[in-house]
Amino acid sequence: MMAEPGDSTTRISLRPAEERDIGVIREFIEELADYEHLSDEVVATEALLQRYLFGIRPTAEAVIAEYDGSPAGFALFFHTFSTFLARPGLHLEDLFVRPNVRGRGIGKALLRYLADLAVERDCARIEWAVLDWNEPAIRFYEKLGAAPMAGWTVYRLAGSALRECASER
Repeated sequence: MMAEPGDSTTRISLRPAEERDIGVIREFIEELADYEHLSDEVVATEALLQRYLFGIRPTAEAVIAEYDGSPAGFALFFHTFSTFLARPGLHLEDLFVRPNVRGRGIGKALLRYLADLAVERDCARIEWAVLDWNEPAIRFYEKLGAAPMAGWTVYRLAGSALRECASER
């Protein structure tokens, strides 16, 4: 995505991530985890990112945002499916913009890119989770028209609980 000359967003460019971006994607993940106070949970490696983003059977995609030619942010997402709607959707796993370039339209450009992609792929919706303390993100998402899903609680089965559940087959 490039804006028209003279537009304030002409300094922003977006593109699908390529294998050469694995290092910067890893950096973005670490920076996001630091912002969310979850750095101790990051175990992602470049080898794992290569396997699941660009390997034989990719399970996720990423978009890189650049500002004045430098990596500024990213969005990582994957397809979901709604049985009620009988249509695909996109799940936005992570959206991150580096602090030094926030407020310049990069996050909005990333979400618009995903919205365009969702419409192009006949997706019914884009969904994501946001930490309840992250008021700046919540305000940003609601300003774009997103709404929280009242009455829903996110559950996670991971680590030893996942392994134990799998072994009970």
